[in-house]
Amino acid sequence: MNEAHWHLVVNHLPIIFPIVGVIVMITGLISKSRGVKRTAHLIFIMGALTAMLAIITGEGAKEVVEKISGISQIYIENHETMAETFALLSYILGGLSLFALWASFKQKTFSTILNIATLVFALVVLFFGKETGTTGGEIRHTEIRKI
Repeated sequence: MNEAHWHLVVNHLPIIFPIVGVIVMITGLISKSRGVKRTAHLIFIMGALTAMLAIITGEGAKEVVEKISGISQIYIENHETMAETFALLSYILGGLSLFALWASFKQKTFSTILNIATLVFALVVLFFGKETGTTGGEIRHTEIRKI
């Protein structure tokens, strides 16, 4: 397996984890289950960790893909820029979730506000995840390009 293959193996995880985390957080907020909300935070943290893997493997994938004829550098650069933004936002979501977990275990009064803030921020992260996935797909999939 080359670097591009490894990137394809891990690059969907940073998008999938926040989707699952949002569903779990909504479930936790509706059911008022502290354990379910904590689980959502752990899922968001896993998303941040897998974003790191995607960034690490992305560099090697870039080197492989640049050698393929017919690949436009502009698509690679667009994806790289979007991926860096998405990764940064994922790291922030992971940090916010870590803080919210601490607040939950310490039974801080602002814990509920952190849960809602985390959910809202996760929705922002998902938007950037969608954009990152689309720009990555555009590198090789001409059928999804806007042009």
